[in-house]
Amino acid sequence: MELKKQVKVAAPVAEVWKCWTTKEGLLSFFAPEVRLEPKVGGAFEMLFLSDAPEGSKGSEGCKILAMEEPGKLAFSWNFPPTLPEIRNEHTRVDLSFTPIANGETMVEFVQSGWKTGGEWVEGYRYFDKAWDMVLNNLAKRFE
Repeated sequence: MELKKQVKVAAPVAEVWKCWTTKEGLLSFFAPEVRLEPKVGGAFEMLFLSDAPEGSKGSEGCKILAMEEPGKLAFSWNFPPTLPEIRNEHTRVDLSFTPIANGETMVEFVQSGWKTGGEWVEGYRYFDKAWDMVLNNLAKRFE
């Protein structure tokens, strides 16, 4: 099972790549606080609740799994604290950035590594909505 999405962004691939691979870029559309080490094995942590205890702020512990500038980025992704049974489980997110007409970019998103049953069903529903918001925020950033 995979969660797939795509969004057209009114910016060239290099600009969209920077949004996903720099702290400044991620702060501009994704999360209010970011821990990023832009290399394979480096941190890819989006922190949404800065006042929460460590381990409950966001995507702590997530890592960059692949980086092929400017076309592909992959990172591990965990679940929100509201899903405690699977909080420490990880899925994989793969992004690809493809140039299209008029200097725009098609961002393709695939989240894989899903298990079945229990909170995994809730997690899938949660991310089906949450990733729409993230990708829409990315597109709006360039409007």
